[in-house]
Amino acid sequence: MDLRWLSAILVGAGCLALGYCIGSHRPAFIFLRTKVAKDDTLFGNGNKKNKSKEPLEIEKLADILDDFKMILVVRNDLKMGKGKIAAQCSHATLGLYKKLLHRAPKALNRWEMCAQPKVVVKIESEEDMLVLQERAKSLKLPTHITIDAGRTQIAPNSRTVMAILGPVEVVDDVTGGLKLL
Repeated sequence: MDLRWLSAILVGAGCLALGYCIGSHRPAFIFLRTKVAKDDTLFGNGNKKNKSKEPLEIEKLADILDDFKMILVVRNDLKMGKGKIAAQCSHATLGLYKKLLHRAPKALNRWEMCAQPKVVVKIESEEDMLVLQERAKSLKLPTHITIDAGRTQIAPNSRTVMAILGPVEVVDDVTGGLKLL
């Protein structure tokens, strides 16, 4: 009887050790990502919206250029508080990240491998921000403008922060004249 308990304990400990080794070398998100991808394929639940969109031009630059960064352009005329600026910058970063996740994964990966550099600069008006966005779009840089709901400090539907991501040289060509916040 004692040998059965001992062997059960040893087998359990062995399974625990094996599970630990596998888990430490292959994080769980790899297994989860594979499962979700298979489920979407099997049941036809794939996101059709993302499949129909073409990859962004920035994907081509990710193959040949190494240094990527994100610029967050904050409207200075709105006189937002520090916390509001932080929240709006977070919204802009996440908005651009979500946009690039399926349409420019190489560019996003390149930015992540560069330690996700972010620089916050200021601009004086909404009109200047929109002109800057057109300049970025003309250079095929992805942008995202955050629009505030207007529940706290500023008017509803105010454009507060624009995020731009791309190769350092190209982004600097667009935002190089702006001052740090």
